[in-house]
Amino acid sequence: MSAVASTPPQTPDDALPPEKTGGFDGKRAFAHVAKQVSFGPHPSGSPAIAQVQDYLLSELKSYRCTVEIDAFSSDTPIGRLSMKNILVKIPGEKPGIILLGTHYDTLLMDNFVGADDAGSSTAVMLELARLLCPQKGKYAVWIAFFDGEEAMKHWNDSDSRYGSRQMAARLSTSGDIKKIRALLLADIVGGRNARFLREASSTPALVDLVWSTAAKLGYSAIFLNESTSAEDDHDSFLKRGVPAVDVIGDFVNNGYWHTPQDALDKISAKTLAITGHVFLESVKQLQSK
Repeated sequence: MSAVASTPPQTPDDALPPEKTGGFDGKRAFAHVAKQVSFGPHPSGSPAIAQVQDYLLSELKSYRCTVEIDAFSSDTPIGRLSMKNILVKIPGEKPGIILLGTHYDTLLMDNFVGADDAGSSTAVMLELARLLCPQKGKYAVWIAFFDGEEAMKHWNDSDSRYGSRQMAARLSTSGDIKKIRALLLADIVGGRNARFLREASSTPALVDLVWSTAAKLGYSAIFLNESTSAEDDHDSFLKRGVPAVDVIGDFVNNGYWHTPQDALDKISAKTLAITGHVFLESVKQLQSK
């Protein structure tokens, strides 16, 4: 038994009640993280990631979401790998798309279950799908679950972000990319001691929208007015002219990023609920523009 597998289960005892977070249920999100962790390490192309994909699709079906699957193959430094993007499409009343996104693959590392990276953001997007799929707003809301964000060997432009590059290219070909009004990306958003810093390459107006929303909701102690820099899935869309913001935890200083210590005991249901609340209210702001 691995050290990760022997970690005692954690309970979401710090969750905020959904009525205080716009209906977003931190305990449900925590359970989604726990489920992903239960599959063990799930890097792209692995049998375990197929289990994660089945779980995501089962949950989304139960919410009656409209889902599109893009199965594709990518040439990587460790060979050609099968990957799968999952895209939820919630229709709107007028032309225009608000895109939410996360990756769901884990780093290729022994005993790395990625509770925060990217179990937390995947859980947040599942809970957002549960809340948003029954709704119809001014603009369509799409929720993307990207495969292959992590590098197989060494992070660079060709060995990383496989899924988001694939989706951005497909949407460019279809013309839908021009309809995307904003991409709100989440990554590493569930830590017990999470701090969110303004990501420098993100579209400033979107950063301002998310951070001002967080401040109005009373979360300025977590959404700080400090800067950081991160290469992430939002880059694939920024390069094609899509306004995008990466809401990413302070991974450089969290003490467990890209180590086997990124386990369920690092996750806070309260942080998940706060992140989800900020995303819900940010979507409302974008719908009103």
